[in-house]
Amino acid sequence: MSILHLLIIAIVQGVTEFLPVSSSGHLILIPYFTGLPDQGLAIDVAVHVGTLAAILVYFARDVWALARGGLSMLGLANAKQESRWFLWIILGTLPAVIVGLAFKAFDITDYLRSAELVAGTLIFYGILLFIADRWGPKERKFEDLTLKDAVIVGLAQALALIPGTSRSGVTMTAARFLGFTRPEAARFSFLLSIPAIAGAGFLVGLDLMEAGAAQQKDAVIAGILTFAAAIAAMAFLMHWLRRASMTVFVVYRILLGIGILLWAA
Repeated sequence: MSILHLLIIAIVQGVTEFLPVSSSGHLILIPYFTGLPDQGLAIDVAVHVGTLAAILVYFARDVWALARGGLSMLGLANAKQESRWFLWIILGTLPAVIVGLAFKAFDITDYLRSAELVAGTLIFYGILLFIADRWGPKERKFEDLTLKDAVIVGLAQALALIPGTSRSGVTMTAARFLGFTRPEAARFSFLLSIPAIAGAGFLVGLDLMEAGAAQQKDAVIAGILTFAAAIAAMAFLMHWLRRASMTVFVVYRILLGIGILLWAA
């Protein structure tokens, strides 16, 4: 793959992963609108790993708290509250893991990479995001997290395996319905993504070890470029959500979905 191709993929992934507009949907659309070959799932997951690194850096304090929680569960630290957060994040990840393994076992993923499906999910979940953001209560923080919250948002995260849904979008939608403020919904969404993205990266990483050197090099370059774009996008989104609503992202999703349907027709 050319550097230009990898740069386009990295920018699209890095920017859209943290905005509630569906990074996987945009990645699928790249070949349709540019004429470039489909980058494939290996590169898709490699750039997701780049966004994972960005989360670990940007939310380093929260990540350390969760790490202390994990150590506490092993008896290596004393952090009862953090251990609950750690356990609930892990439990909230299980639905996506189960659905993801089912998709892989029955080879479903390739059948979901269509522009029409992306358009439909962009519009439908965009409307849900608008309803949650417009009428949902705005009072809770991540520190108020309960097991029920983790399970509900975790189930929502599993829906994001369908391209166009948007992992960050659907989890923020669920969190907003549960009463989390906009910035805290985003914080919850990003922290919940860590185990899911790490797991997907590990599985595809095993496949990449058996791939040729060229594909491995492309994956590494794409991941590094995505990390840079993701840090900038995350900082922008957190700044935006402290001062404005998610309506602009809803409008973008709906217009893009309609545009895709018209183009496909």
